[in-house]
Amino acid sequence: MNSVTSSQNLSAAKSFKQRKWFIDLNRKPEKFSVVHQIENIQPVGYTDKTLADTSNPEEGNRLIGMRSWDIATGPIKQVPMNMMISWMAGNSIALFPIMFVGMLLFRPFQSMFAMSKAFETIESGQNSILQKLVYLLGNLVNLAIALYKCHSMGLLPTYASDWLAFANPQERLEYSFGGFSLN
Repeated sequence: MNSVTSSQNLSAAKSFKQRKWFIDLNRKPEKFSVVHQIENIQPVGYTDKTLADTSNPEEGNRLIGMRSWDIATGPIKQVPMNMMISWMAGNSIALFPIMFVGMLLFRPFQSMFAMSKAFETIESGQNSILQKLVYLLGNLVNLAIALYKCHSMGLLPTYASDWLAFANPQERLEYSFGGFSLN
């Protein structure tokens, strides 16, 4: 029986050496104890080799320039979405279109006042003035979309009757209903 136990120990030792992590479930004194193995075991994919530093100082400047242009063109990238949402909201005076117009008016002002904060994480480069100008123009385009939406909803005072109490409001020239024109 002693030879059987020693052969089991040898086979356990072989299996222990073949596996990196091993839990011996047959040990009686400590149930479910982890059998410690050779130190300096590295996880899968780890190597001790060091890689040479191939970074280029010009690469960092190029990445900073790309990031600053990405920030500068951010408001222009919002223009198609703002146009789509303003079209989807419709021209009726209701809760959703009013909330949208308020948001559309508020965001460009908010980002124009926080322009220095948007660009503070990036060093001032050779195109920083041009980038800030593009950022400002993008916000002005979004503001123009908001003002057009306000005008199409009738929220801007553009007629004389909006300002003067004695002027008659503009009369409708025609009414349409269900695809038919009623004069």
